[in-house]
Amino acid sequence: MAILFKKTKLLEGQIEEYLDCVIQGALLFRQGVKYYLQNRMDDFEARLEDLDKLESRGDQLRRQIETSLYEHTLIPESRGDVLGLLESTDAVLNTMNETLMQFSVEIPEIIPELHQMYIELAEIATAAVEAMVLAIRSYFRDLTAVRDHINKVQFYENESDKIARKIKRIVFRKDLRLSHKIHMRYFAYHIENIADEAEDVTDRLAIATIKRYL
Repeated sequence: MAILFKKTKLLEGQIEEYLDCVIQGALLFRQGVKYYLQNRMDDFEARLEDLDKLESRGDQLRRQIETSLYEHTLIPESRGDVLGLLESTDAVLNTMNETLMQFSVEIPEIIPELHQMYIELAEIATAAVEAMVLAIRSYFRDLTAVRDHINKVQFYENESDKIARKIKRIVFRKDLRLSHKIHMRYFAYHIENIADEAEDVTDRLAIATIKRYL
């Protein structure tokens, strides 16, 4: 992050740690969904607990970064864009935590033939999050690389749409209770939404990047 934060090492370290939290959150979410579908409930609950703690740490870091930006009048020309990126990225981390929490609370009954598709959906959605973080890091380090990572986020978001749509088509053609169908659709939608939110972050990032070039 040397390009944007030449003399703000503490702030640089906080942002790096915050982005690390988002990456770790994506990994925990991916594992959590897999363990849930494998009925490894102790492992699932452990991942959920870790993700909840990580989200709290992310919130703490975000507040510290915001305070530093305002109190010390750092990077005034880019401060609004950085704050907006942090807030929208925080929404992604929150969604992953909330979705995994809903698995624990509602205990959805996913039919076995769809297990692998839900795992694949979680993998693609979190791949979008990982590419999003790389795009944000490139914003601070190498503007020329931002576009490539944004394109990857868009690809993963499109793939998540396809998988989620396929799941929904299969579900609503099954001879199951309507409530059961809706429940499975609900969880497919919320996993898919993680990739949508990652794309929203990179949409904001694309605008911030253009402003840096001007």
